[in-house]
Amino acid sequence: MARAVEATATVGLAVTARRRRRDWSGFTAHAILLASVAVLAFPLYYAVVISTQTVGQATSLPPRLLPSTALLQNYAEAWQRAKMGRLLFNSAVMALAIAVGKITISLLSAFAIVYFDFRGKWLVFWMIFVTLMLPIPVRIVSTYEVMTQLGWVNTYWGLTVPLMASATGTFLFRQFYQTIPDSLAEAAQLDGAGPLRFLWSILLPLSKANIAALFVILFVYGWNEYLWPLMITTTPEMRTAVVGVESLVPRGGSQLAEWNVIMAAAVMVLLPPVAVIVVMQRWFVKGLIETEK
Repeated sequence: MARAVEATATVGLAVTARRRRRDWSGFTAHAILLASVAVLAFPLYYAVVISTQTVGQATSLPPRLLPSTALLQNYAEAWQRAKMGRLLFNSAVMALAIAVGKITISLLSAFAIVYFDFRGKWLVFWMIFVTLMLPIPVRIVSTYEVMTQLGWVNTYWGLTVPLMASATGTFLFRQFYQTIPDSLAEAAQLDGAGPLRFLWSILLPLSKANIAALFVILFVYGWNEYLWPLMITTTPEMRTAVVGVESLVPRGGSQLAEWNVIMAAAVMVLLPPVAVIVVMQRWFVKGLIETEK
């Protein structure tokens, strides 16, 4: 009897020790996560704080880490000086056109590679995949020359069309289509569905999560693009919001930069992609998980 009680007590102590170790490991993990979030979020917080301060407060030493009362004044001045309404519209057009164009081209190209047999299919796929080694900065001069020949400089066509091809999207959709059973395509064919009907009625509904995840990535990519809009546009009316923020920084060394106004413009530029990520967060995570499968 005494041995049984002793064994029970030993087991109880072991379980208690295990629970304590689990509690401490969970506490350590949460502490690391909170510290990482604080480090990553501090620059954003500081930018928002500066956008509410006056010029003197924004340039004071030591820096002020609390919001001030000049929020409305700074945002109104940034909106007026940078013409943010037009710039945000241009960025929205560019980001939406790039995202929709890339997804459409990727869907069609992946569909052709997976479901059609033609000579040189694998060569075509690897040629598409190799274009990942040729980003915009590498081919920017030749692309700009083509846009000049087409007369697309300083137009929405020039802003969007050169960025629409996407080898990454083609690869992701190809990987997803290969997980779909062949029996589904055979059943659709027996029911009299043609290739486009199969794509529209079966593949697209199954690809909603992947399309949403890719849309978020491509929208943020198009919105944050800086080098190409800076090169292809020649008038302030066609600039994008990211380029417009840079225009608020004074060129001369004698003029003091108004960092409160610049940060107000930067926060306005930041809000649309953040809103897209927040709204589509569930679909974004779901699409990434299904893509990994």
